[in-house]
Amino acid sequence: MAKILRCSDLGMNCPKEIRAATEEELLKLAAEHAEKDHGIPVASIPPEIQAMVKAAIREE
Repeated sequence: MAKILRCSDLGMNCPKEIRAATEEELLKLAAEHAEKDHGIPVASIPPEIQAMVKAAIREE
């Protein structure tokens, strides 16, 4: 079953939906999106936000 993460589920005003086969792949794509489209460097994402991102991942 595929995984999906919606940026809007994290309180962002962003329509981006990220899909991947695994959670690991999804988190990689989400990190790339955060850096490229939101200007959030991956290295500066605190553990609490990382936990929120993981909690927002849904099965598709």
